[in-house]
Amino acid sequence: MAAELSETIKETIRSALREKVDRMGELEAKLSDPGLASNGGQYGEIAREHGELSVFADIHRQLMEAIGRREEAREFFSEFGDDPEMQDLAKQELAAAEGLENRLYNEAAGVLCSDQENKNRNVVMEIRSGAGGKEASLFAADLLRMYNNYAQKKGWTVRVIDRSLTDLGGFKHITVSIKGRDVWEKLQMESGGHRVQRVPETESQGRIHTSLATVAVLPEAKKVDIELNPDDLEFECMRSQGPGGQSVNKVNSCVRVTHKPTGIAVKCQEEKSQHKNRKLALELLRTKLYDRKLEKQKRERDALRRGQIGSGDRNERIRTYNFPQDRVTDHRIGLDVFGVEKVLMGDIDEMIDSLLEYDRDIALEQLVGEGA
Repeated sequence: MAAELSETIKETIRSALREKVDRMGELEAKLSDPGLASNGGQYGEIAREHGELSVFADIHRQLMEAIGRREEAREFFSEFGDDPEMQDLAKQELAAAEGLENRLYNEAAGVLCSDQENKNRNVVMEIRSGAGGKEASLFAADLLRMYNNYAQKKGWTVRVIDRSLTDLGGFKHITVSIKGRDVWEKLQMESGGHRVQRVPETESQGRIHTSLATVAVLPEAKKVDIELNPDDLEFECMRSQGPGGQSVNKVNSCVRVTHKPTGIAVKCQEEKSQHKNRKLALELLRTKLYDRKLEKQKRERDALRRGQIGSGDRNERIRTYNFPQDRVTDHRIGLDVFGVEKVLMGDIDEMIDSLLEYDRDIALEQLVGEGA
């Protein structure tokens, strides 16, 4: 059942939606100007913003209709106060109308507080082993399995872009592309430091070790987001490598691209074709540059919200997987989930949904504060 929101929050939601609808009207007037058509770049930008606002206009229309239906039900109820049968029908209609209105308020809150710019994007996820040596690399592999299993449950596709294996089957680092519906919305808060406490397979005396791995989740960039200047790119081709430096193939299929202005370098070696690896490497580079572009905006826009739920920085410890106590703790919201093995097999819905709900509540508080 959708949460019952306070009247203050409801008024804030209605006001915020009206602002979006008014802005959409302004853009419609601009789009109808014949002179704008000659400026393709400006027209495309305005059309893009107009399209993004359509979801707000739609939910605003539905909400206003639901409020009108609820008011009619109340009038119907008061009009037939002396007729038990009609009053019963009126009660049913009023309950249905109020339920619909409440659901739409919650839906509107989710839309207003979500990252609409990146909502429908796929993601690139990077997992790196940290402190803890070989045990950390094995934990990185466990995290990959967790997210891969979760992705399968959601019907998403996972594709490896680059990886560095260890001789025990762990990862020094691995980069994957995850594509599907609501990928960014669900995984955006998984960025940060993940800590495991357990007796490693390599431990002969039964001592508990603490190891670390980091996760970074980046919204996948599109060509329109980042334009790459060929003069800014430096390409290197080399043989793909496996664990221990053993050659995976005998041709120079691995591609490394360096963006000279920023020094950002990416590598892709998973495809046998150099051309395919080059294409994937350019996609990864765009994503890295896009994430860099968004970072300042994120800090300014989400200062309050991220200050309370976590910055999303990969160096921030967000979660501990405690095997002796069979407990996983998300430190940002103080949530404990029991059953470490179950979690590492991909059963992470409770944690992800709790984080999204908490984040939405904080964003609503911020929205109310801005509207006060």
